[in-house]
Amino acid sequence: MGSPSGPPFDPDDPDRERRERDTEPIPRIGPDDGPGYGAGPSLGDGPSLSDDVGYGAGPGYAGEGRSGRAWIRDPEAGYQPPQISEDELAGLRADAAGMAPRRVLPLEDEPSSLVARYLFPTERYRGEWKRHWIHLSTPIIVGIAATFVLGYLSGFLAGRDVGALTTVAVLLWFAVMGWVAWRVADWWYDRFILTNKRVMVVNGIITRRVAMMPLVRVTDMKYEQTPSGRALNYGTFVLESAGQEQALREIKNLPNPNELYLRVVEEMYEPQAVEARLGKEADEAKADDGA
Repeated sequence: MGSPSGPPFDPDDPDRERRERDTEPIPRIGPDDGPGYGAGPSLGDGPSLSDDVGYGAGPGYAGEGRSGRAWIRDPEAGYQPPQISEDELAGLRADAAGMAPRRVLPLEDEPSSLVARYLFPTERYRGEWKRHWIHLSTPIIVGIAATFVLGYLSGFLAGRDVGALTTVAVLLWFAVMGWVAWRVADWWYDRFILTNKRVMVVNGIITRRVAMMPLVRVTDMKYEQTPSGRALNYGTFVLESAGQEQALREIKNLPNPNELYLRVVEEMYEPQAVEARLGKEADEAKADDGA
């Protein structure tokens, strides 16, 4: 029988202990041998790691709707819409006397023919508003001033028997009043529109201009009121979108700015509350019609 392979045993060999330590077999570690090890896929003769190594239901993570691991959400839980109580809805509806505690602007059921052509079928219409009448202050003042000045001038020239100049004054008055009428018509066709997906501004008589911004892209919104705006209840809206220039940024002379601001913000952050309130109001209206 041959001798085993390797160098002969030498008790004074300085590398003997190192070779014996390196050639010792690695023991298997069972599920009860310490934290972080247990049943699991084994890699050769090395230790097997548990599926739950290093994870657990730490403080603040235990409870319903969680899986066993603190960093994983339960995929079966899904999205749970907010629960809106009747008390919250009651604060947004008119009382028996017809007084609305917060709502000032009525919600129209259907868009006008001017606006309906710009809405797509899956869009929920929320309202449209013309600009405040202060938007017409300049043309109104010009029209009144032209009427007094040119009227006085026409009478003065008629007494001097200067027919040609009188005709010029009258034609000039008609031109000024035609410009005033154009500005009034432009104000009438100028609408601010709100839906559940975007805000829009539509204006122009001959050349139509349509500007819009999705609500999901609005990063900041504010309104400004001058002293006259606070007295007459109008303001200027400023919309920001991720620091980029956009077609719809500043909208001047909108009526009831505080109410309109709340309307837009509610549509951005609490769309479920809007749907719940409108659905409740529709059910009440049907019930009243049936009665």
